[in-house]
Amino acid sequence: MGIFRRGKDIINSNINAMLDKAEDPEKMIKLMMQEMEDTLVDLKSSIAAKMASRTQAQKDLKVLEGRLNRWTERSELAVEKGRDDLAKEALIEKKKANDDLQAVQRDIDHLTQIIDETKNNILTLEEKLQTVIQKHKLLIQRAIHAKEKKEVNQTIRHATGAEAMVRFNEFENKIERMEAEAEMTTVGKSSLESEFAKMESGSDVEEELEELKKTMKKKSAPKAEAK
Repeated sequence: MGIFRRGKDIINSNINAMLDKAEDPEKMIKLMMQEMEDTLVDLKSSIAAKMASRTQAQKDLKVLEGRLNRWTERSELAVEKGRDDLAKEALIEKKKANDDLQAVQRDIDHLTQIIDETKNNILTLEEKLQTVIQKHKLLIQRAIHAKEKKEVNQTIRHATGAEAMVRFNEFENKIERMEAEAEMTTVGKSSLESEFAKMESGSDVEEELEELKKTMKKKSAPKAEAK
């Protein structure tokens, strides 16, 4: 089932209002585009046929104008020749030609009016179709942006949810292990430094003690000789 009952409904329609009320704007837009394109094809086909009819009517008009002039001249000729009977017949034919000419002229005027209106309708419909096409592009862009925004929001929710807390705890535990290992390395190094310092310090004391003994021994030796 179409959106519009006839082409005139499309011309007089308020596209924006219809889209605002639509439950599924994208579906509505696609249907509108299809119906508008189909209507444009019909209108252009119709106007082509009307223009062809008007062209033929204009040719018929010229023929009738020639016939009217010819019977006018014959009626005048008959009067000049004193043939009132022929003049009457010529006037009758002249009237028929004039009646036919007036009818064809009315057809031409009517066809011209329809052609002009159809041209205006085609222009209006083409503008409305462009509006719908732009709406469709905007709708697609909005759909893309909405999808991207949804993905970003999901990422943010994951980052602020339980998964993020697990990652944070793992990272915190890792840091604590690194700190403990660094402390153990420092303690080991400190103990090793301390042992070597004791050994080095002890060696210095022993050497100093030996030197002191030698010095004291030398001092005591002269005293013993004096006795």
